[in-house]
Amino acid sequence: MTADAALLAQFTALDTAAVSDALDSLGLPPGQGGLRPMWGRPKVAGFARTIELEPLTGEHGGAHILTGTVAEVGPLDVVVVANGGRTDVSSWGGIVSVGASVRGVRGVITDGACRDVGQARELAFPVYARAQIPATARGRLRQKSAGEPITVGVVTVNPGDVVLADEGGVVVVPRERAADVLKAAQAVADREAAIEAEVRAGVPLPQAMWDARLAGKEDK
Repeated sequence: MTADAALLAQFTALDTAAVSDALDSLGLPPGQGGLRPMWGRPKVAGFARTIELEPLTGEHGGAHILTGTVAEVGPLDVVVVANGGRTDVSSWGGIVSVGASVRGVRGVITDGACRDVGQARELAFPVYARAQIPATARGRLRQKSAGEPITVGVVTVNPGDVVLADEGGVVVVPRERAADVLKAAQAVADREAAIEAEVRAGVPLPQAMWDARLAGKEDK
């Protein structure tokens, strides 16, 4: 296993809440909601491959949006699409799900709507979006950029950032801070597991759970 694959495996073992708490503790933007799995409860962790879309004005020509990036992505990647949160037009569909699945891509997160969810489900290809709608992007959207920083919700996503998505939401970890965030998130998960064990064993909730302990600042 490569170092990059090992890093992603360690993030996959966590949930977005623990990673969001770690980001908070390090002064980084926390996780966000509203980007939901469109089928099942898949968990996705990968390196961001970014695409930004914008409204199409005039006549479209050339390759369809998304296709160039999808043709280049690999098995450690997650495609992240910026479309300003629009839910009136699809920004991801079934054929690009097939193309991404063939490339071994871990999933897609689109800040907008998608379509052809049944096709993605049959492929077992994770799709996170704000909504689903049958309206096509053809004639409505064009690709503004690929491989550049984008904004998803209120968070900037840079190419290569670690992105983790589960049923709780989405977190973006700056690549250069990944090791720090991972260490902090693992500590959060360990603390919360210890608190849960105490509560299940009958320890009163106020005794087991207080802010300093949850923040990792309790007296040693």
